[in-house]
Amino acid sequence: MSYTRSVRKGDSQERECMISKSALPSRQLDVRYRIPAGEARSEWMVKGSTFLGTVGHAQDVDAAHSFIQRVRDTYPDANHHAWAFRISEGPQAVIGSSDDGEPGGTAGRPMLAVLEGSGLREIVVVGTRYFGGIKLGSGGLVRAYTHVAREAVKALPIAERVLHQLVRITVDYAVYAKLEYLLPQHGVKVEGQEYSDVVVLSLAVPYERYEQVSDLLRELTNGQVVLEEHRLGHRYDLATAA
Repeated sequence: MSYTRSVRKGDSQERECMISKSALPSRQLDVRYRIPAGEARSEWMVKGSTFLGTVGHAQDVDAAHSFIQRVRDTYPDANHHAWAFRISEGPQAVIGSSDDGEPGGTAGRPMLAVLEGSGLREIVVVGTRYFGGIKLGSGGLVRAYTHVAREAVKALPIAERVLHQLVRITVDYAVYAKLEYLLPQHGVKVEGQEYSDVVVLSLAVPYERYEQVSDLLRELTNGQVVLEEHRLGHRYDLATAA
């Protein structure tokens, strides 16, 4: 078995729940990125061997290995279950692959190349092979595993994670009445409300709308609410339909 893996410690937690307490996110963070929204499967037969490609979502390394094991359990009599995953990208990407007994570099790494080429993150693929009695050679194996991985990825439903800035602001009731109508127009999530003589709002502001929302609050409060002064951190959430 061939196995490659590059993991930055602490990066394998669920991105949607990851909250940073820095100010605005660094430039290294993407405003949005795509992930699988379900699972897909492909099948290809060549010279008596049957290849199955199964691809799905994996929020972290543990989830990827759970997915791989589930596919193994689904096809327990298969000869090989090569796999690859791509949780994140960049210089310290969280990736992994295995040939699972196939000749080195003929299964896991070609499928990892498909995942990298797709641009998707938090994704895992398993290439399952039922040997048909005829050896395919290294080139044939690379083509077969690449094919089933690519076809499965093409069939995937896709979702997006969007970067949100988390803030907590205090406004009077007159401003609050206007914000109830205006904030949803900017895709802002109101995640908490506290009422007294004023209203305290916990908000998740899409990073792409941050400047617009900042200007809106400054205008409505006559400069009393400066969003920059109320940041709590940032987080990735699944994009919602418009």
